[in-house]
Amino acid sequence: MSRPVRFTRRQFIQSATAAGFAGPLILTSTTSLRAAPSDRINLGFIGVGTQGGGHVGGFLGRGDVQIVAICDVVKNLREAHAKRVEERYAKNKKDGTYKGCKTYTDFRELLQHPGLDAVLIATPDHWHAIPCIEAAKAKKDIYCEKPLTHSIVQGRKIVEAVAQNKVIFQTGSQQRSEFGGHFRKAVEYIRSGRIGKIKTIHIGDGVGDPPIACDLPDQPTPEGTDWEMWLGPAPKRGYHADLCPTAVRRGFPVWRRYLEYSGGYLADMGAHHFDIAQWALNMDNSGPVKIEPPKDQKAKRGLRFVYANGVEMIHAASGTPDCSFIGTDGIINATRGGISSKPESILKEPLGDKDYHVYPSSNHHANWIECIKSRKDTICTAEIGHRSATICHLANIGYGLRRNLVWDPEKESFVHDDEANKLVDHAMREPWRL
Repeated sequence: MSRPVRFTRRQFIQSATAAGFAGPLILTSTTSLRAAPSDRINLGFIGVGTQGGGHVGGFLGRGDVQIVAICDVVKNLREAHAKRVEERYAKNKKDGTYKGCKTYTDFRELLQHPGLDAVLIATPDHWHAIPCIEAAKAKKDIYCEKPLTHSIVQGRKIVEAVAQNKVIFQTGSQQRSEFGGHFRKAVEYIRSGRIGKIKTIHIGDGVGDPPIACDLPDQPTPEGTDWEMWLGPAPKRGYHADLCPTAVRRGFPVWRRYLEYSGGYLADMGAHHFDIAQWALNMDNSGPVKIEPPKDQKAKRGLRFVYANGVEMIHAASGTPDCSFIGTDGIINATRGGISSKPESILKEPLGDKDYHVYPSSNHHANWIECIKSRKDTICTAEIGHRSATICHLANIGYGLRRNLVWDPEKESFVHDDEANKLVDHAMREPWRL
């Protein structure tokens, strides 16, 4: 009698790809998943601050994932989360002990971890592009937080590296999968024509101001913190706890406010809400053609994007719904807390089989893992993440220059504007480069 054939995870992926399996299979529950050790996806984390630490908890409940490595420049953070991982896995051992989560300070060393399959990157924004590209070169599948990049050029280079190395990529724009499905429903109704032709989109609450130069004073670097590595390609400056806190906590550090490390609070939530607008407009592979700053030279809101079809998207005043879509036949407002329409009858009539339906995903983590297995595209690929981050960068350039700009979304450059084109990338401090 012949023995039954057991496929390893990678053998399954190869056979599934060759057979052209449709997919991915979307699961709504992850806690019941079980897998043999040889079939588990070995996952490493690069950056375990507030956001990265939250992701650790999200993957600890999956039986088809094994967290094998933690990387952070802060010793306290990496050791705390490695201990958390080991204590969780120890509960599944007969002897109640487990030691198998290695810690690293340098992400390049983590990428050499034996048997590593995939990485989750939750570093500050200025540290997204280099780890993404290096992970792609190392053939590791990638989940990277939003906004995907610190500059437009960085995004295109990530997209190219992902495509060249054929890795599975998920941008952490969770609104496409989660938050009650309100944004997903809005996109389905809009693209099914329920509010007629879209005229204007207002992007409001949570999308804050453009970044400012970092003006924090220097502080002594705490023991166990590799401050030079935290800075990486960013300009040289002294340590400050507001940028790189050392305690495990829930609050977010303020590096998001400063242009040396981020696109400001505009990019922080803008990468979520502008992303939904791009999705609703079927612009995941493109973008606007004009950027028009507010007439008030000091205003931090009011900038307009104009698309080739005439649709205007406005960085609206605080108090405006997250995403408000205004069409010829009605309005749909979508927020993390709910969805509404004017008239109310728009949302009362269910969508039919012939209407537009979005890519099925109710769990962003699960979608990435399922796509790693099937080798199908995720719900928020590198290209999509890059295009959504580009909107944020275009807004910041528009607020910075305070004049009308013409953008070519195909060439990803400003038309006949050398000054603006100098701002599509950031210089990196030696020895770091893409």
